[in-house]
Amino acid sequence: MNNLTFKDLGLSEIVLEALNKKGFEKPSPIQEQTIPFILSDQRDLIGQAQTGTGKTAAFGLPIIEQLESTDGPVQTLVLTPTRELAIQVANELDELKGKKRLKVTPVYGGQSISLQVRQLKQKNDVVVGTPGRLMDHLKSRKLDLSEVKYVVLDEADEMLTAGFEEELEFILSKTNSDRRTILFSATMPREILKLAKNYMNDYVVLEAKKETLATTLTKQLYVEVRESDKLEAVCRIMDVEAEFYGLIFCRTKRDVDAVNDRLMQRGYESEAMHGDLSQAQRERVLKKFRAKQCKILVVTDVASRGLDITGLSHVVNYAIPQDPESYVHRVGRTGRAGQSGTAITLITPAEFRKLGRIQKVAKTQIEKAPVPDVKTIITNKKNRIITKIQDAISNGIDENYNEFAQQLVGEQDPADILAGVLKVAFSEELLEKNYSDIRAAGKRSKDSRDRDRDRSRDRDRGRGRDRDRGERGRGGRDRGGADDVRLFVAKGRLDRMNPRKLVDMIEKKSNVRGRHIKGVDIFESFSFINVPKRDADRIIQSFKKDGRDNRALITIAKD
Repeated sequence: MNNLTFKDLGLSEIVLEALNKKGFEKPSPIQEQTIPFILSDQRDLIGQAQTGTGKTAAFGLPIIEQLESTDGPVQTLVLTPTRELAIQVANELDELKGKKRLKVTPVYGGQSISLQVRQLKQKNDVVVGTPGRLMDHLKSRKLDLSEVKYVVLDEADEMLTAGFEEELEFILSKTNSDRRTILFSATMPREILKLAKNYMNDYVVLEAKKETLATTLTKQLYVEVRESDKLEAVCRIMDVEAEFYGLIFCRTKRDVDAVNDRLMQRGYESEAMHGDLSQAQRERVLKKFRAKQCKILVVTDVASRGLDITGLSHVVNYAIPQDPESYVHRVGRTGRAGQSGTAITLITPAEFRKLGRIQKVAKTQIEKAPVPDVKTIITNKKNRIITKIQDAISNGIDENYNEFAQQLVGEQDPADILAGVLKVAFSEELLEKNYSDIRAAGKRSKDSRDRDRDRSRDRDRGRGRDRDRGERGRGGRDRGGADDVRLFVAKGRLDRMNPRKLVDMIEKKSNVRGRHIKGVDIFESFSFINVPKRDADRIIQSFKKDGRDNRALITIAKD
């Protein structure tokens, strides 16, 4: 097991304090290799590592360690392929700098260019941006990279795949020749090596060892449910088990808080852990979880890094991992030290292809499982109660309980008395109505069809339009017909987008009626919609140049 700490890698106390605040305990493999190299070696670097392995901290920590705030030009430039990644990287670097007086500025398409010009006129130590917008500022001479110390190309292969080769060459040509260039890429295509040959000096390649999955002791399952039924499915998965002690992985901090709140409302003793927790809060949660005072911990991938918790019975992927490496990282939390474990991934029908890719890349088999039915759960609970009572009897009954029992017996039937005791003790726990119905993924219940028919009638009368949009947006309930086209929209919750706003925006710009826009799914940085084929092209053309870096905002969704 890796016993290295961040302090062992040569980081100062001020940076270690920022790491503690974020809750990072142990460095990831790419961080172990990259941090000491950047601190002690002056050569350029190519780091080969997958998404979700801690790349931002891998280059960010040693750069922050060596930077001091100045009133001069930009010291560090970080290029990312997307606006979302630029925002994410800038936010993380801002947190990692701790008390160091460094200014981190994100620059990307879609944001007011005049606002960015004002920001670039001020002191900026680190600029994080997308190639298109950075090139705009360089051409207008609003950005000076003549004295930059570090240039980082994050997810360089993605930038080349997206067609940014010309922009990258232009940007790198505007930097000084004695800079250090740090390039991160998940793959090593010829284009990356060509870029390295043309724009990097003497460089070293460091490759993070990929996590492997020991599947012999971990049972891997997936459950196909609608987005709106995920919480009910998780509750059933936990309740059908005799002992559940596990992690529930969500995609964002907001999702972690929402799932944890809903679990507590339903009576589960759970805790949440994500990057916004202070070190003291994090330690309190972990102490409680390790002591099994709570047996459910809802987390993000970031919050789970470096955790050393043994004996987990389950890992539940409430949200499917973004990539195979994250899946391996999550599932590897259970089935350790010779103990068996179960990993369960919840997927919606639209995510089936993504699950297939995870199985292929991770070289693992994930079996389909049904959502536990309510009768089985109640039967299992009753059997566990019987076992506990039998164990209590075999271990000897305290005299106080015997006296209490004698008071109850009197002239009543013992079976009636026992039934009454069970009712008092377990009435809430054994009620079937505590569980909601779960519809088969891809199918619609009679009640749902009736509701849609009522909404259609209301709409014809001019009353139900907003309500209809709201229903479409919750988990994509109305997926549309066989002739519909699935469209990708490069806006999501980070852009303050919700189903109603998205439908209004598309309707206003394209003149496609809102009632034709169905299956609205809003995610953190992007969204999906379903529209009839006849309307798809009109929508795409209407938003052809509204995306970041003058690219299309709406396109045909890929498989």
